[in-house]
Amino acid sequence: MVAPPLTDRATTHSTAVLGATVRYWDYSPADPSRSYPTIVMVHGFRGDHHGLLKIVAAMDQARIIVPDLPGFGASEPLAQTHNVANYSRCVRLLIEQLQLPDEVMLLGHSFGSVIASHAASASGRPPASLVLINPICEPALEGSKAFLSRVTSLYYRLCASLPERAGMFLLRSRVIVRVMSELMAHTKDRRLRRWIHAEHQRYFSAFANRQVVLESFQASITGTVRDVADQLDMPVLLIAAEDDDLGSVAGQRRLAGAISNSRLEILTGVGHLIHYEKPREAAGLMMEFLEAAQDGGQAAQDGGPP
Repeated sequence: MVAPPLTDRATTHSTAVLGATVRYWDYSPADPSRSYPTIVMVHGFRGDHHGLLKIVAAMDQARIIVPDLPGFGASEPLAQTHNVANYSRCVRLLIEQLQLPDEVMLLGHSFGSVIASHAASASGRPPASLVLINPICEPALEGSKAFLSRVTSLYYRLCASLPERAGMFLLRSRVIVRVMSELMAHTKDRRLRRWIHAEHQRYFSAFANRQVVLESFQASITGTVRDVADQLDMPVLLIAAEDDDLGSVAGQRRLAGAISNSRLEILTGVGHLIHYEKPREAAGLMMEFLEAAQDGGQAAQDGGPP
């Protein structure tokens, strides 16, 4: 099972952000005559732009821009620490450099939800709306997942401390990547599971060096969306999963309650891989969200109730 071809819609570009060359993919709308906000998507930890392509394919009505975060995929690492503050600054600077229209939707998946929410909450021009898929609503070092998070942290620290060749071999171990993939995949569809495992083997080790992985992992287990929840004034759509091991339903509801203008949708029968297992459902919710925001904005302009 493969994502629908996107070559007819895609152009690839590079730009310098915080001194690093960042590669991004610009997907044009299938029907340019229809007016939808531009969407900027931010992928999760150890991923790159490929992880979001099934959602991109399901949203052919909009222009979509997907960068590889610095240090992952085809983008160079930063000279600074790969933390939430610098990643969110990169996203803001990229949007500014591309001179995108005011009606920009910012989307983040998993660790990307932390980056996107922090970017949206920063001073300057905020996105018109925000979508967070599998949002990180609770610190990984709290609650039932704390032990596994600490063990994983030790793994990344070990990989960083070993000699270069041994450390990179362990980080890119096919066995360990497969174990991670098995833990995350919840679908019963065997073909889809095989495809997910293949995607993780193909792209989960596309990082620049060991320091990038260690720094970004530490950022991923300490930062959350709830850190900036009360600073998000734009409409926010949270697309959470009933069986997500990295964010409980109760935690997602608390997060939604902390955001002044939020809508929470919980998908059943899926875990932390909504972008792989239920991309069409997520895309459908996003299009409803976009259209509701457009209708509300138009009503406000016309003097009617938003």
